[in-house]
Amino acid sequence: MPDIRALVIDPSQVQGGGEIGSFPFEHFAAAILAQGDSWFSIGAFPPAFTSNVPLQMVLSKSTVIVDCARPGHVLQHMTSTTTDRMFLRQLAGPLSRRWKAIMVSGGGNDLIDAVGVPPSKPAKQRLLAAPKERPAAPASMDDYISAPGWTQLADHLSAVFKQLVAARNGGQNRLTPMLFHTYAHLVPRPSGAGLGFGPWLQPWLARYDVPQTDWAPLAARLIDRLAELLQSLVAAQQALDPACALHIVDTRTAALLPSDPAAENESGDFINEIHPTSDGYGKLAAVWRASLDPLL
Repeated sequence: MPDIRALVIDPSQVQGGGEIGSFPFEHFAAAILAQGDSWFSIGAFPPAFTSNVPLQMVLSKSTVIVDCARPGHVLQHMTSTTTDRMFLRQLAGPLSRRWKAIMVSGGGNDLIDAVGVPPSKPAKQRLLAAPKERPAAPASMDDYISAPGWTQLADHLSAVFKQLVAARNGGQNRLTPMLFHTYAHLVPRPSGAGLGFGPWLQPWLARYDVPQTDWAPLAARLIDRLAELLQSLVAAQQALDPACALHIVDTRTAALLPSDPAAENESGDFINEIHPTSDGYGKLAAVWRASLDPLL
């Protein structure tokens, strides 16, 4: 198959304005709508330091991706996908179009924020178990996780997931494939994105007295549990409606090179603690391609 780099445009370019007309979708074989967190927008400052998944997307057909993802707080949590007017207009509003696929990156920020809740808070409000709540010698990484906190996070993400699917089903894109992803294993370390953003996990694991030797295994277990949750949500919808057109892209299979736990800057395939380098995003985009190409 030929390799064709996808063109990524801002949603403001769809309708055009002034002397600029609407975007010429007819010149492309496929059009994709994307919404998400920093993996679809900016993961470091200055932005030129890294990339994102849509910008690294190479497909077998000429494709334009309308990327609604934004840095900062516009899509801070997965629930923003159901309230972002710009995205909803393109998904099911009067100005929407029939897309070939819908890419969604969500849940990661919810997980990270839940890790960053102080141990003084009630167990159901935090994702990590306080030191006094776990065994002196944890038998598995699950011993570090607050069971009530995980239940609350899972219930929240489940509700938002259903809202998002309902939003898609409310318009002409009811049968358009919608794809979610599972993130990737990472190494907690003292490396932020700049401008005071991050690190995100490392300070809180230290505050919860998690031994440094367990930082990477615990981070991997959290990513795996989020992946298992997303997979279960898609499987439940598929059981109710085999034609629901929901998919999971398991980006853990991209096998990104891990970071050095002591590195404060770029290391392995990561520009900082939680965001990949351009090469890392290229590996993730290759995994996305395996799911997207058959849909185009």
